[in-house]
Amino acid sequence: MEVQNDNQMNFNIPTQPNKSDIPLVERLGIHPILFAMLSLGIIFILYQIIGGVVTLLIFGLKPTPENLNGYRIVTGAGQILLILLPTLILVRFATFEPKIFLRLSPPSIKTVILSIVAIVSLEQMLQVFLAFQEKLPLPTEMQKLMDQFKQMFEELYKYLLSSSSISELFFVVIIIALIPAFVEELLFRGLIQRSIEKSTSPMRSAVITGIIFGAYHFNPFSFIPLAAIGIFLGFLTVRTGSIWTSVIAHFVNNFLACLAVYFHLDDDYVGFGEASSMSNEMLLLTFWLFGVIFLLSVFYLFKITRSKKYTHEPGNSESLSNNGAKDE
Repeated sequence: MEVQNDNQMNFNIPTQPNKSDIPLVERLGIHPILFAMLSLGIIFILYQIIGGVVTLLIFGLKPTPENLNGYRIVTGAGQILLILLPTLILVRFATFEPKIFLRLSPPSIKTVILSIVAIVSLEQMLQVFLAFQEKLPLPTEMQKLMDQFKQMFEELYKYLLSSSSISELFFVVIIIALIPAFVEELLFRGLIQRSIEKSTSPMRSAVITGIIFGAYHFNPFSFIPLAAIGIFLGFLTVRTGSIWTSVIAHFVNNFLACLAVYFHLDDDYVGFGEASSMSNEMLLLTFWLFGVIFLLSVFYLFKITRSKKYTHEPGNSESLSNNGAKDE
């Protein structure tokens, strides 16, 4: 018999992975959901508390016409410095392959078009939902309180989005539509959703992240619509394999809001007029019409991405590493 030498005998002995090859989160044994919640907490403290206090000290409770552009610039800079940069740093703690982790592969043109059609129709459906929500009977005192809060939210919202020229509209679109779409998607559909995926299915993670997204905006009147949009954006990211589809859809949704304010359309405007002045029958017709468009666009989105293979292994952050959706 041939005798193996020491080198041959030790050839197949498994070696322990180098600690430097393991992401910090896994090295420390931090549960993925705990890491997601810690990340949210860190960014909440940085942006909402520290950033909010700084903004309050500079501009007061409400921006004035004289400092409105400064307020907008500080808001945009705050999102980049206090949300985007911390998100990118936290991603590096979770993975050594941020491009795969964040699903930065480019989407196909078809999926982008269908995503835009879907988000526009979904937004119209949610406007109808808000119109019906307004009609819900509430106790008098509660109704007064709700009306006060709603008025405060709407006034600040319209003030930030208002513009009197094309150049100002362009500036508003960058600050209010483009930057938030990119920053928030990298945080929610990137860092948070991907982290949660390590311990559950991608679609369930999209739902959880969408609900968190709705709550994170601190607007109780729009929580359900915001959560619905968040869930849909999470679905887009998972289904197409690219976060850029959700970034584009998010931007389109924000951009349409900027246009609505620029053209002095009421915030409850839907396809056939102001929701507040429409009958219940007309509201339902509007809801079902845009609902059909939404379902058809989602159906075709499923159809053109059905060749994409999805694998999920709890604890494996890179199990969804396909390069975007494949058109058939």
